[in-house]
Amino acid sequence: MLETRSATYKMMKEEANDERQITDWPPPFSSETTPYNENDFGTLIRRTCENKSLTLRISKVIVIGDVAVGKTSLVNRFCHRLFDNNYKATIGVDFEVERFDILGVPFHLQIWDTAGQERFKCIAASYYRGANVIMIVFDLGNLMSLMHCQQWLNEASRSNIGPYHIFLVGTKKDLLTHPVYEIIEKRAIEAARRMRAEYWAVSSRTGNGVFELFTRVAALSFHTMVLREMQSLKLEPINIGSAMISLKKHSKTEMKRQRMPKCSKCPT
Repeated sequence: MLETRSATYKMMKEEANDERQITDWPPPFSSETTPYNENDFGTLIRRTCENKSLTLRISKVIVIGDVAVGKTSLVNRFCHRLFDNNYKATIGVDFEVERFDILGVPFHLQIWDTAGQERFKCIAASYYRGANVIMIVFDLGNLMSLMHCQQWLNEASRSNIGPYHIFLVGTKKDLLTHPVYEIIEKRAIEAARRMRAEYWAVSSRTGNGVFELFTRVAALSFHTMVLREMQSLKLEPINIGSAMISLKKHSKTEMKRQRMPKCSKCPT
């Protein structure tokens, strides 16, 4: 029995590792429900990643929303491939660190699962600072939880100057009939546009859309961090022949030294 469980766990771990190797740009839930227009990593980023010269910090994802909308179920489905109907309300905050391999570069998401209960808001809010991704979660079967999403975003935004990506995620999609879901979806898409967020609808029970969501989150966050790292290193593209490479900019002092002519009367 123990050997069977061990083999099953090993197989699940290998499958998860395969899913977290990203080489192609992951699509949004719908091209009509996202403010993020990137559709590829780009040649320069791919070449920079090939050189293995990047040291990226962990990307912080905060998961916020009303109590009982399915935040913990969403995180556990992605991180542990588990679903449990009997989750207890999160007390304060909890977090997971998940690794991806993007274009051959190790990249980590630190996912903070925050409490939705009013009495824990002050505790949870102290962990909002420094977020790279704000994920606001609501229950597709509870319109009141959707109405509260703007307030959750406002509270998280006060702790973050930016830049950060915003995702509006509807959970428990499996509990809705298709006609009912279509009605809710229209309202959710309108809310996402007002919030300038990318909209997703998922089911933690079945796993539908969950891995695709976090893959998308990882890719967008990675893309932004690589660009920021390249800018901080002052890397700029230079065409040499048919190839594009990146060279480090020289400082003004170095440029002056290179351009200063030698004195013909001075001893060499």
